[in-house]
Amino acid sequence: MELLRVQTVASKTNNAAIPAMFVRAETEQPGITTVHGIKLEVPIIDFSNPNKEKVLSEIVEASSKWGMFQIVNHEIPSHVISKLQSVGKEFFESPQEEKELYAKPLGSESVEGYGTKLQKEENGKKGWVDHLFHIIWPPSSINYHFWPKNPPSYREANEEYLKYLHGVVDKLFKSMSIGLGLEEDELKKAAGGDDMIHLLKINYYPPCPFPDLVLGVPPHTDMSHITILVPNEVQGLQAFRDGHWYDVKYVPNALVIHIGDQMEIISNGKYKAVFHRTTVSKDETRISWPVFIEPQPEYEVGPHPKLVNENNPPKYKTKKYKDYAYCKLNKIPQ
Repeated sequence: MELLRVQTVASKTNNAAIPAMFVRAETEQPGITTVHGIKLEVPIIDFSNPNKEKVLSEIVEASSKWGMFQIVNHEIPSHVISKLQSVGKEFFESPQEEKELYAKPLGSESVEGYGTKLQKEENGKKGWVDHLFHIIWPPSSINYHFWPKNPPSYREANEEYLKYLHGVVDKLFKSMSIGLGLEEDELKKAAGGDDMIHLLKINYYPPCPFPDLVLGVPPHTDMSHITILVPNEVQGLQAFRDGHWYDVKYVPNALVIHIGDQMEIISNGKYKAVFHRTTVSKDETRISWPVFIEPQPEYEVGPHPKLVNENNPPKYKTKKYKDYAYCKLNKIPQ
C-alpha cells in the first residue's frame, strides 16, 4: 500500500510549508512559467450545428493545428454528467481506509485502481494529485473490483455516461477518418474497433497553500488515440502553445478533447498530440474525469497503410500498445 496520499498531505498542511517532493524547479513552476492574464481559447465546436461539413472541417483543423478542442451541444445530458461528477467526488470524500480498498495492487502492470504515483517521476518530484483508474468498456476488459461500491449509484452513473459517450467517440472517429482521406469507418477499424479500451480516470487535486510552486500533473501528451475529458469548474488545464504555457479557458458543459499519441502515430503526424499539464488551486478542489480511448495491450498501432508512400514515409514505428505504454511510463525512447 502506498502510504503517501496527496489528499492526506493537503489536509495536514494548513498554509504550512509543503513537502519538498512537491516543489517544482523554477523552470516548471506555474507561477513563473504561465503566461498570466490570457486564457487560451482553444477551438469550440458545436456538435449540434446542422452544417455537418463545417463541423467536420473544424474537427480536422483543430486536431491538426491544436491537438485539442472543446465540444458543446454533444448530446450527453447535463444531468448524466452531473451524476458522474457527483459520485466521483463522493468517492474521494469517503474515509481514507475505504479508498484504500481500491488501491492499485503493488507490482501490478495495469494502471487500474486508486493511487498517487503513475509514472517514473523526474527528479523524484510528485504531482499534487490522487487518482482512480478503471476500465468502463469493453465489457470483457472490465474489472469491477476497482469500481467503488460507495456511493451505491457509482456504477449506474458511470454506465449511463458511457452509453452517451459512444456517440461522441463514433462521431469523432468518423470525422477524423474522413479528414485523413479515408472512408468514415476506416480509422476506428485501424484503431482497434469496438474492442478499444475506454479507461476512465478521476483526477483529484486538493487545495494547495502554494499553488504557484506545484503541478497537478506534469507536462505530457496522452498515450491514447483520443481523450474525452469532463472538468469541474475550477481552472487548472494548461496547454503549451508557441513556446509558452497558457490556461485553457473553462467552458461550462463542454467536453475537452485531447488528441493522443496513438492518433498522431496512426495519422502519420497529420493529427498532433497536445502537450498539456495541470495546475492546482489555493482554495478549491479541482476534479477531472478523462476517458482515454486506447487500443488493447496486444494491439499493434502504426501509421495507417493508406497514409504512407514513397513521398510520405512512415514517421513512427509500428508497435504493440503495451510496449509503447511501457516505454512512455518509464521514460524510455520509443
